[in-house]
Amino acid sequence: MTERSPNQSSKHGGSEPMNASTHSGTTIEPVYGPEHLAPGLEDRLGGPGEFPFTRGIHRTMYRSKPWTMRQYAGFGTARETNGRFRYLLEEGQTGLSVALDLPTQLGLDSDSPRALGEVGRVGVAVDSLADMEEIFAGIPLDRVSTSFTINATAPILLAMLQVVAEARGVARTALMGTVQNDILKEFGARGAWVFPIEPSMRLVVDVIEHCTRELPRFHPISIASHYRDAGATPAEEAAYTLSAGIAYVRACLERGLEVDSFGPRLSFFWYTYANFFEEIAKYRAVRRIWAHTMRDRFGATNPDSQRMRAACVCGGHSLSRAEPLNNIARTTIETMAAALGGLQSVFTAAHDEAFAIPTELAARTALRVQQVVAFETDVAATVDPLAGSWFVESLTDDLERAIRGIMDDIEARGGMVECLRRGAIQRRIADRAYEWQRKLESGEAVVVGQNRFGHGQEAVEVHRVSEEVERDQIERLRRVRQGRDPARVQRALASLASEAAGPHNLVEPILEAVRAYATVGEMTAALRSAFGSAADPGATWEHVE
Repeated sequence: MTERSPNQSSKHGGSEPMNASTHSGTTIEPVYGPEHLAPGLEDRLGGPGEFPFTRGIHRTMYRSKPWTMRQYAGFGTARETNGRFRYLLEEGQTGLSVALDLPTQLGLDSDSPRALGEVGRVGVAVDSLADMEEIFAGIPLDRVSTSFTINATAPILLAMLQVVAEARGVARTALMGTVQNDILKEFGARGAWVFPIEPSMRLVVDVIEHCTRELPRFHPISIASHYRDAGATPAEEAAYTLSAGIAYVRACLERGLEVDSFGPRLSFFWYTYANFFEEIAKYRAVRRIWAHTMRDRFGATNPDSQRMRAACVCGGHSLSRAEPLNNIARTTIETMAAALGGLQSVFTAAHDEAFAIPTELAARTALRVQQVVAFETDVAATVDPLAGSWFVESLTDDLERAIRGIMDDIEARGGMVECLRRGAIQRRIADRAYEWQRKLESGEAVVVGQNRFGHGQEAVEVHRVSEEVERDQIERLRRVRQGRDPARVQRALASLASEAAGPHNLVEPILEAVRAYATVGEMTAALRSAFGSAADPGATWEHVE
């Protein structure tokens, strides 16, 4: 038998040197010491809750209150989703995160031919106010923070929530939550846009303006880093997300809003992966960059405008279909990274979400991951536990330089909106996704259970959406249409289309259409009559080095 060389590897391991660089390409030294830190560390750090917020946006962080624990939930009908929400709240979840199905995300009613086969599949179907009423039946909207992962139709879903709260007597000043409302990442990473980029940006600002004036505890946008799940490196993910944030701030200022009026309500949403230390450094770096951007570039004087409020998902593209129970280990590591990185809200994906909507057991286990990290470890006992680590501080500085370099390049090309319009960002992400896939297939990038140490696919019990869901939802929609006042609906839709052709904020006419039980598809059609439909920016991709 031939003895294996020390440098040869096998399916079950190997003794070759470990990867000596981060996912963003930064070299990782074998040992770190004070010589790796640039002068002025104290100024770059500040204190917890102090500019530039490297160490966290609150002075006491989790010693006062743990991060908000959420699960991304929603499937089938409004009634089924309400049941899952109640279950998760009973199990100790402290906030809701609503998943919407693809037809709702794309402004389609459940009976649209284009919605066939997708109703209630990857989230809950919402066609009208009646669905929103049932989703939140018995849930205290003045005590539970609710996050909506919705973008193109964000103004419509926000209006529905607001009307439900009004009917229950919940004051506008008490309504808490977030609507994602980040259309740029749809053009750059997800593809679920509806209108062209200019009117899409208008709707984003409409929501920000409305919340600034009417819903002071509601975050009108969650600037999201889906670029990472699409293939970008951590440095690119951060640069694209921050550049999108800059684009939204500019648009609000062009509307005439004061930066310190809307700045405190901006929030961010990130993806956390198992590359533990780079993720921690990423969150410390982006807080620092955003604080300087808001203060030095946009003149924000209110510290609340300079603080980056951030949430994340642990588990997305990082989940593996091979040996899915390994995903519990991944999301546990990612939750630790999010906690050590100082985020305000976390939701952990369930181990079976690489296959389908999670089962109750998988969802509860994912929530338990957060609870174990929060209450059985010491990560919440002190603020920024890794501050002063030669490795973490050096990596934070390296990432900040890399992120700023990419952001400067985007600015030189005309800014994030222009780069997305030309397809430059999309091309970069596609190139990175291809590079990563090659690393996976070659084994250079290791995914345990998938391309090393693995036994291939394993059986897993997954949640099944009933074939009756689509039929039941269409029947429910038919009854809503029969029971409403047709004349009122037509007046509201005509007013919405007319206002969309003009310059005014569209949230109020959307609210009126929602109160009349106009559907998501009808309101989207009214807006499309003024805005037109979006072309694929990928059709004009340019090559980017």
